[in-house]
Amino acid sequence: MRSSCGLAAHTLVDSAASQGTKAAIYLFDERIETFMQRAANLGTDLKKFVESGHVQVTQLEPTEISPGEFAHRVIAAVDDGVRLVVIDSLNGFTKAMAQEHQLTLKIHELLSYLGSRGVTSLLTLAQRGVFGDSPDEAADVSYLADAVVLLRYFEAGGEVRRAISVFKQRSSDHERTIREVRLGRGGLHVGDPLREFHGVLTGVPTYTGGTAKLMTVARGRRQPDKASRSSSRRRISKGRRAAK
Repeated sequence: MRSSCGLAAHTLVDSAASQGTKAAIYLFDERIETFMQRAANLGTDLKKFVESGHVQVTQLEPTEISPGEFAHRVIAAVDDGVRLVVIDSLNGFTKAMAQEHQLTLKIHELLSYLGSRGVTSLLTLAQRGVFGDSPDEAADVSYLADAVVLLRYFEAGGEVRRAISVFKQRSSDHERTIREVRLGRGGLHVGDPLREFHGVLTGVPTYTGGTAKLMTVARGRRQPDKASRSSSRRRISKGRRAAK
């Protein structure tokens, strides 16, 4: 789910920059103008952080850069004080470097270097198909990640909705529930666990409950119901390195 991955990146970068952390974003799939407009639609003012130097946004052309050149740019940014690196997306990166041999090994080396420098790496990975089939093998480097957060579309009640779950957290235990998530102004809003649905991650779940506690619609805008408001403002914590 390409759109949701990118929007989640906006939220995390905004949170980091608000705390004074310098971030560098490398775009392989969309233009800088589109990325910034998406951020504005979320109510996230990345422009002020770009102007202040806390956020660097770079659009990369697939035919104009090699893995070595890309690694050099990232290392230079880290030397300049960057502590959050976003690659959006890993699919675009691997396709741009498809002619390179041992590309996964080079990605591993780069992430290992960033980890040794205390840099958090966020890699978005769009999966194939509307409901999230397995990713391309060349782009699937989730085994390298310390944390993996899954975002899925699913159908329920004649609507296409989004679900979120933490698939992996290497250094500690983590919540294992699958929850509905809404992306809108103010960032990510997380609802109650989808306990009355089975097979959410397949995209076509089976409803097994009596009254579904899904995030409701109010005044033309999707809002969490009363039962989920207490948890709707939970934020996704950043892992040392994350991939989707």
